[in-house]
Amino acid sequence: MIEKVQYKKNDFYYELPEEQIAQTPATPRDSSRLLVYDRKTKQAQNKIFRDIEEFLNAGDVLVLNKTKVLPARMYATTKNGGKVEVLLLKRYDLQTWEVLMKPGKKGKIGAVMTVSDKLSLTVKDITDSGERIVEFSFDGVFEDILREVGTMPLPPYIKEKLADQSRYNTVYSQINGSAAAPTAGLHFTPELLERLKNKGVQIAEVVLHVGLGTFRPVSEEIITDHKMHSEEYEIDDQAAQIINSAKREGRRVIAVGTTSVRTLESVADENGEVQACKGNTEIFLYPPYQMKCVDGLITNFHLPESTLIMLVACLTGREEILGLYRYAVEEKYRFFSFGDACLIL
Repeated sequence: MIEKVQYKKNDFYYELPEEQIAQTPATPRDSSRLLVYDRKTKQAQNKIFRDIEEFLNAGDVLVLNKTKVLPARMYATTKNGGKVEVLLLKRYDLQTWEVLMKPGKKGKIGAVMTVSDKLSLTVKDITDSGERIVEFSFDGVFEDILREVGTMPLPPYIKEKLADQSRYNTVYSQINGSAAAPTAGLHFTPELLERLKNKGVQIAEVVLHVGLGTFRPVSEEIITDHKMHSEEYEIDDQAAQIINSAKREGRRVIAVGTTSVRTLESVADENGEVQACKGNTEIFLYPPYQMKCVDGLITNFHLPESTLIMLVACLTGREEILGLYRYAVEEKYRFFSFGDACLIL
């Protein structure tokens, strides 16, 4: 029987030198480092990401999140000439979005702002948590205008400007809707994915649109008091069939990123099988939760005390993951969104 532990957020703290926070992505994508951890033997190996082929077998299923990050950060001007940062969070219809505004005091209901000669917005409402519901007016195709005026919404710990905007999207991203990248997938190249397919590794694609809540720190001392953000997901028939066949036949389902984990574990039954569906999830995974569907995980190294390191600890246990992170710090791995990767099997 698993003992219930009431964890505090500082139970997931570790020391990280600032210089190990990656500011730029590795080039090429699959040249980042890979820390491989075997849960049975408790052994860690230092590899390069493209070496992941050695550890994936024919019949394994890789679950990819094919969401696409929009260049969702833009700057608007009020009628009085004030500057406001606008960050797209969630689309409601063709013209209506939920956005984050800074400074929020300028986003009063009824306020009209200009982004460019082709794009303006009107504040229609304010949510309970302070986000704004805005209606855009635009001349042309919204996504095309966004590519002209918007920038990628990089996390606050990345200080350097991103030279190539496409590097904050995976090579397999397809469905617009995220305010942040599912960063574990940034390491894959089309060539690496093709080699894995040729080896017999199966690919299942799901969608989870990553919200800014991904970066929201745990403010409550007892982690169970933390309210998780809601994110929209979708699993189609093809993905469900691939995953369920693997579970029935005892083959491994390996999630690429915590977003894929949240999608699968939100809908998995006691046998680890999923169904084609769409919805919103607020699932918060932390030890001693036992994964139902996920047998392995490819992930980056996450912030101390974050919900993401808590999720990863479900696979290893708290002490093991902190030990692994301390090892990664000693070995000078690069951390966070543009950092190196970890494969847990």
